[in-house]
Amino acid sequence: MDLVFATNNLHKISEIEILLKQHLINYKYSYKILSLDEINCFEDIPENCNTLEGNASQKSMYVFKNYNKNCFADDTGLEIEALDGRPGVYSARYAGNERDFEKNMNKVLSELEGKKNRKARFRTVISLIIDGEEKLFEGIVNGIIMTEKRGEKGFGYDPIFQAEGYNISFAEMTLDEKNKISHRGIAALKLINHLKEISKK
Repeated sequence: MDLVFATNNLHKISEIEILLKQHLINYKYSYKILSLDEINCFEDIPENCNTLEGNASQKSMYVFKNYNKNCFADDTGLEIEALDGRPGVYSARYAGNERDFEKNMNKVLSELEGKKNRKARFRTVISLIIDGEEKLFEGIVNGIIMTEKRGEKGFGYDPIFQAEGYNISFAEMTLDEKNKISHRGIAALKLINHLKEISKK
């Protein structure tokens, strides 16, 4: 079965593809992940809700209605306790509409300067639509915001986020290490378990 992932972010696609290969080897359906480019979707999909759930649903429903493809979409927010949950749903555009994560990280580090409370969490919501039926899956990982950027792997805020129980940033982990504990990995495993149930029918 083809499943469109409503993104062109190659990092996100790689993470999902690795998990699918690991967990769906012996099931009836094999799933091929397609990017938006691969279905010739080049428009800027609306993403203007004020919740992660709303944005994920908006993106997946757009693809299903306009391209008639089974699909899933995610939205992720970095929620920082000392900033009253910001940047949250505005994480990608926190420092401006250009989605520059260097600027986003610099803004977060600047706003946290001098603050002792650096507790934060990443939260991902995935909206899956198959044959018009939607399911939502959530993943959360708790941690702290580091005082400086560390690591070259990953993307987004990974260089300044340290997960609970670890002494390295997400950007210092291998993809396999990160997938086992990350917000997106947790939500994706819930998605995969649902796909397993579909394969059994």
